Amino acid sequence: MNHTSSILKSKNYLVPKTRFELVRPFGSYHLKVVRLPVSPPGQMKVIRCEFLVISKCTKNKTFFYFRKDRNQTSIINHKNIIKMKAYVFPGQGSQFSGMGKSLYETNETAKQLFEQANDILGFRITDIMFGGTDEQLRQTNVTQPAIFIHSVVLAKTMSDFKPDAVAGHSLGEFSALVAAGALSFEDGLKLVAARANAMQKACELQPSTMAAVLNLADDVVEKICNEIEETVVPANYNCPGQLVISGTIEGVNKACEAMKAAGAKRALVLPVGGAFHSPVMEPARLELKAAIENTNFNSPICPIYQNVDAQPHSNVDEIKQNLISQLTAPVRWTQSVQNMVANNITEYVEVGPGKVLQGLVQKINKETIVSGVN
Repeated sequence: MNHTSSILKSKNYLVPKTRFELVRPFGSYHLKVVRLPVSPPGQMKVIRCEFLVISKCTKNKTFFYFRKDRNQTSIINHKNIIKMKAYVFPGQGSQFSGMGKSLYETNETAKQLFEQANDILGFRITDIMFGGTDEQLRQTNVTQPAIFIHSVVLAKTMSDFKPDAVAGHSLGEFSALVAAGALSFEDGLKLVAARANAMQKACELQPSTMAAVLNLADDVVEKICNEIEETVVPANYNCPGQLVISGTIEGVNKACEAMKAAGAKRALVLPVGGAFHSPVMEPARLELKAAIENTNFNSPICPIYQNVDAQPHSNVDEIKQNLISQLTAPVRWTQSVQNMVANNITEYVEVGPGKVLQGLVQKINKETIVSGVN
């Protein structure tokens, strides 16, 4: 949408023939200067430009200060820019004994949701969540549902849960979809349970693993993976300088040696049961695909930045296809946060056990505001 100089005003000054492009990413308007007239040589003038920015149902004025010099125009200051908030949901690995217990004991709505989860799963997962051993919590059929349940119950019992966007790391994408209303709690939990079982079966079919690579550029990691004959791929783009690779045991071991030789500070095989987010998970993807296609999805209350392409989505068909692709595609967390920041999302609230995502968001962009609800 193009607007003319009528939107650029100051007390005694109107710039003629100035064109702007109004860009609207989900719910807010951003002003992008396309062209401003060049001042006569040596002339410099600071003008105050008032433009209406709209976000959801509220109207706020944003003031831009433009510096007009001989050959360029740049924003030198701005005030009252609309700041948006994203809620982010953790993935596997953030579980701990006692997770959700205080919430169960102090909130009646939470207690009902926990008991509903026990009924859906057919066993009392709350007993393991509240008092189980680390070994019990690491079992695939427990870990993923436990983190999902804790995260979603937290979101559903928050009085101020009003997201401008949501995102989840791997498993956390299912939590994000339920929190944003795209899935019911029951359907979301059934899919997570099906996902966990399908992944476990895929792990048993082919021995595989994952490894963390530190302080090596993403493109170098990608190049080395491509040069290994065995299956090994980038799986988690967690933050700059921290990438997880995934594949067959032989492929991952060879890649780790090559990455150390290329200058990686560390290339360490992780104690996981299989090669998640790699082609090794193709049998699990096919099994989960059928379950997702038979599940009812709704339009979310806000866009969800999905792992597969790091882009915001609200279209139900797109969300489902991305969710199906997720098991064999990398988690593009770095790119997701970068895209959210580019779309004016400045505050990130981690909903669920642990503080892993808060740390990653800060490493991706130090100017973000992070907090957690757990």
